[in-house]
Amino acid sequence: METKLKPVDTSVWRKKPLAAYEADMKKSELKRVLTRWGLTSLGIGAVIGGGIFVLTGIAAHDWAGPALALSFVLAGVACTFAALCYAEFASILPVEGSAYAYSYGTVGEIFAWLIGWNLILEYMMGATTVAVSWSGYFEKLLHLFGITPPIYLMNDPITAQEKAEKLRAAGEIIPDFSFAVNLPAFLIVLVVTYILVRGIKEAASTNNIIVIVKVAVVIFVIIVGAFYIDTTNWTPFIPQPVIDNSGQQHYGFNGIVTAASIVFFAYIGFDAVSTQAGEAINPKKDVPFAIIASLIICTILYILVSLVLTGMVPFKDLDLKAPVAQAFADKGLTWAVYIITIAALGGLTSVMLVMMLGQTRIFLGMAKDGLLPKNMFASIHPTFKTPWKSTILVGLIVATVASLTPIDKVSELCSSGTLLAFAMICGAVWLLRVREPNLERPYRTPALPVIATLGICANLYLMYNLRTDTKISFVIWCTLGLIVYFTYSRRNSHLNHQD
Repeated sequence: METKLKPVDTSVWRKKPLAAYEADMKKSELKRVLTRWGLTSLGIGAVIGGGIFVLTGIAAHDWAGPALALSFVLAGVACTFAALCYAEFASILPVEGSAYAYSYGTVGEIFAWLIGWNLILEYMMGATTVAVSWSGYFEKLLHLFGITPPIYLMNDPITAQEKAEKLRAAGEIIPDFSFAVNLPAFLIVLVVTYILVRGIKEAASTNNIIVIVKVAVVIFVIIVGAFYIDTTNWTPFIPQPVIDNSGQQHYGFNGIVTAASIVFFAYIGFDAVSTQAGEAINPKKDVPFAIIASLIICTILYILVSLVLTGMVPFKDLDLKAPVAQAFADKGLTWAVYIITIAALGGLTSVMLVMMLGQTRIFLGMAKDGLLPKNMFASIHPTFKTPWKSTILVGLIVATVASLTPIDKVSELCSSGTLLAFAMICGAVWLLRVREPNLERPYRTPALPVIATLGICANLYLMYNLRTDTKISFVIWCTLGLIVYFTYSRRNSHLNHQD
């Protein structure tokens, strides 16, 4: 008797069957070694770092002033709505791939592809930004020990020329150079890549140690810095709005919202937790716990640090590259600067580690579905049980971009992809609740219609308030993603081969 084949669904809205996720989990070659608190630590590792040690200075100085605390509240609330939706999805589909995987099983392939494509932007550019920041703190550490490295080895070509021109204008003799590279940024990415190739257990252990140290230092900053707060620095708490030459409003309510959209980049750590579901011991219970726990812990720490920082130093005097360390230096607390600088280096390292870890797991999920070449992005090392080829590829790309690109060209672009993914997840989990009401849900988002609606509106509103050039870059990136989808991914999708 002849076997009839099911007609292949060629629609871009076709969905991956939920049964296929169960099959993926059973066939997974990844090691399940991550505990509940190991996952929470990974989330904290990704969240605490760039936001506190770098973005606080830029967001307060340029956009929100002392009201930066309100920006963190706004960003944290928008994240909370998304986190609650993420938690329900993670309990249903405990697989690597994060928002990409969740959307593929509910909304459809084209949406899933766009989310996965934007998560690539989020994680790669995020890791690049953090690598450049790491280099800045490393240079500061060298200066503390009286070492002044050459400008052309510590900065990308554009930044190196700008710094050289400023120093020459100040009367310093700076030799000409034809080429510059941010060598520390390049090397630290290679070190992180090596750790990730070696295995998730080693990466998680390294991260746990760093997280303990940097959370201790953040608490130290809050407690010690509180004694040096001058409440007059908080007046006015919300500075009067200022319109720049391009028509962009700084400070006031719009400034607070813009700052929230900028610091949103710092919150993607809980998304990274969901990418590790394939390596969690008990993903259906532990991933939702870790998502919510890491978000709550980090939001509280962010608010307190921003209040201390803007209380210690007038927001207009905040240092843009190392705001926390410089605030303590201005108070004559040189011994504290050593501690903060070293902690910042460790903190930024763990952020890089988790971002690059999340990136490769999203690649792995997409490659398993045929949307990316499997021999490159789904190749698991026989000994280390890690996606080693894609890890090395990501490491080389991030290292190269970080060593040659100014930080301001890549940092804000991270938030755009994150905000879209979060809004999509809020809608997708609601859609799945309607379509599959009897599906087992170890964790159920409370008041889902309200939470999902608020999550969609809050994240799209923050996305709307990103700067115009960031939106243009985002549209270009999405267009490139659609070209890749229609020329490669759609025809290589495993959904083309249904029995």
